[in-house]
Amino acid sequence: MIHEQELTYRFKEAQFMVEVERPLRSILSRSDAPKGKIRLAIICSILNKIWDLAPPLLIGVAVDVVVQKEDSLLAHWGIIDPWNQLIVLAIATFVIWGLESLFEYFYAVLWRNLAQTVQHNLRLTTFDHVQNQSMAWFDEHQKGDLLAVMNDDVNQLERFLDKGANDLLQVTTTVIVVGAVFLYLSWEIALFAVLPIPVILWGSFLYQKKLEVRYRDVRSTAGQLNALLENDLTGMATIQSFTNETKELDRVRALSEEYRNANRSAIRLSAAFVPLIRMAILAGFTATLLLGGKLALDGVLAVGAYSVLVFMTQRLLWPLTRLGETFDLYQRAMASSVRILTLLNEPSTVIDGEHELEESVAKNSAIVFDNIDYAYPDRTTLFNQFSIQIEAGSTIGIVGSTGSGKTTFTRFLLRFVEPNAGSISWGDQRLDEYSLESLRSSIALVSQHVTLFPTSILENIRYGCNNASDDDVKQAALVAEAFEFIEELPNKWETYVGEGGYRLSGGQRQRIAIARAVLKDAPLLILDEATSAVDNETEAALQRSISKISKDRTTIIVAHRLSTVRHSDTIIVLENGEIIEQETHENLLKMNGKYASLWSVQTGENIA
Repeated sequence: MIHEQELTYRFKEAQFMVEVERPLRSILSRSDAPKGKIRLAIICSILNKIWDLAPPLLIGVAVDVVVQKEDSLLAHWGIIDPWNQLIVLAIATFVIWGLESLFEYFYAVLWRNLAQTVQHNLRLTTFDHVQNQSMAWFDEHQKGDLLAVMNDDVNQLERFLDKGANDLLQVTTTVIVVGAVFLYLSWEIALFAVLPIPVILWGSFLYQKKLEVRYRDVRSTAGQLNALLENDLTGMATIQSFTNETKELDRVRALSEEYRNANRSAIRLSAAFVPLIRMAILAGFTATLLLGGKLALDGVLAVGAYSVLVFMTQRLLWPLTRLGETFDLYQRAMASSVRILTLLNEPSTVIDGEHELEESVAKNSAIVFDNIDYAYPDRTTLFNQFSIQIEAGSTIGIVGSTGSGKTTFTRFLLRFVEPNAGSISWGDQRLDEYSLESLRSSIALVSQHVTLFPTSILENIRYGCNNASDDDVKQAALVAEAFEFIEELPNKWETYVGEGGYRLSGGQRQRIAIARAVLKDAPLLILDEATSAVDNETEAALQRSISKISKDRTTIIVAHRLSTVRHSDTIIVLENGEIIEQETHENLLKMNGKYASLWSVQTGENIA
C-alpha cells in the first residue's frame, strides 16, 4: 500500500502540473486577487476601447454629410439641415471623447491598483511559505534565488497586470467590434481586411511558445546572479581581506554575461515580431484601400462608408503591432509565475503538531533523546542510537571538536532539523506532537551568529517579547550587562544598529542577543557558542549574565571555550555524535580524558 505521505506528494505534484498549465489564473488565485475588481477592470477596458473606436464612425458620417447633404444618413434620421447635422456630430464627439477618457481613467486606476494588490499579496504569500520551511530546506536553497523570486519575479507579474492585460483585452475588443462593422458595411472588404489576422495570431502564438523557453532561461539566470551578488555582499570582508576583488568581479561578469546573452536571445526574437506584423498589416490595408476605392468609384459603396472602412482598417490592424510588446510582457510574467508557483509548491518539511506545550510542563519536565539517528544529506551518519536525558532546571554544557554534533543537538530541540529515527520528548509528548509556536515560544536561543535587525537597540531587544514595555527591555539589558554600554552611546536606546548590527562590536551584539533571550524568559535557554567571538573581559561579563539567567530554567550551553561551561551541573563531551564523557568539570579533569586534554590545551595547565 502506498504510504499516505507519498499519496499527498503525488497529489500536490499533479496539482502543480495543472497550475503550470494555467499559470496566470493560478497566480491570481494564490494572491487572493479580488474577482469583482478584475471583472470591473475588464469591463472598463472593453468600454474604453468601444468608445475609442467610435471617432472613425463619426468621420465617416461627417464625410457623408458633406458629400450627400440632405441625403445623408443623419438626414434619414430626421435631421435635414447639413449644419444641424454637423452640430449633432460635434456634440456626439464631445460625449464620445468624454466617455472614452472616463473609462480610460477607470481602467488605469483599477488595473494598477489590482497589480499592486496582487504584487503585495503574492510577496506576503511567498515569504510566509518560505518562513515555514525548515533550516535544512534553507541549506538547499540559495538566498539570492529566493530573493529574486520574491522581488524580481513578483514585479514581472505586476508589470504585466499594470499594462499587458489591458492591451490584450483592447486588441480582442478591437478585432470583434471592427470586424462586425466591416461585415455590416461590406463583407467583401471585411474578408480582405481580416485576412492577415489569422496569420498574425498564428505567428503570435508560435512566437509566444518560442519566447517562453527563452524567458525561463532569463529568469533562472537572474536568480543565479542575485544569489552570487547577495553572497558577495555578505562576504565582502572576506573578499577584501584575501584581495580577491578581481576574482569576484570575474565571477559576477561571467554570470552577468550569461544573463545578458539570455536576454539577447529573447530580444532577437521579440524585435523581429513587429516588422513581420507590419508586412501582414500592409497587405490588409492595401486590399481595403484598393477594393473599397473601386467599390466607391463604381457607386456600390458610399464615400462615407469607404472613409469608415479605411480608418477602421488602421484601427483594426495597427494595434496588432503592439502584440510583440504585450506578448513580451506576458511571457516574462508567465516565466516568473512558474517560478513563483514552483516555490509555493515546495512541500513544507516541518509538520506542525496539535498539542500545546504548557509553560508548567516545559519548566518541570525533562527532555529525553531516545535512540536518535541522523545524517545530513549526502554525508556520513552523525548520530547513531544517541540517547540522553536533560533534567528540568539543570545547566548542561556541551563541548567537543568541530563536527561532533554540538549545534545539530540544539537544532533538534527547535525542530530546525528532524531525526531520521528515534524520538525526542519533552514532558509526556514528543517534540513533533507540539505546535511549532508553543514549542519555539518555550525556547530562547542565543547563537554564535547574532542576527540584529536594522532598527534601534531598544527594538532589537524587544524582539524577544513584542509587547514588553521599555522598562522591561532595560531590565533585561541590565541582567545581560548591556545597560552600561547602551547608556554611553550618543543616542542610547534609540541607536540605530545598522544592517546585521555592523555598528556594534561583536561583544555588544552578543549582549544584545542575551538581553533579548532574557526578555523572552523561556523555560529552556540555549546558548550556542555565545562567547566564541568575544574577548576575555567580555566573556567574563557574559558568563556573569549566563549565571544569572540560567537560574530556574533548563539551560544548554554549547561552547568551544571550556571556561564558559565549567560551572554547569553536567558537561557532555561529544565525539562523532557520541557521548564519550559526561560529568562535572572537576570530575572530568580527574578522569584525565578528552575533556582534561582540551582544558590543558586551552589553559596551559598540566593536568596530573
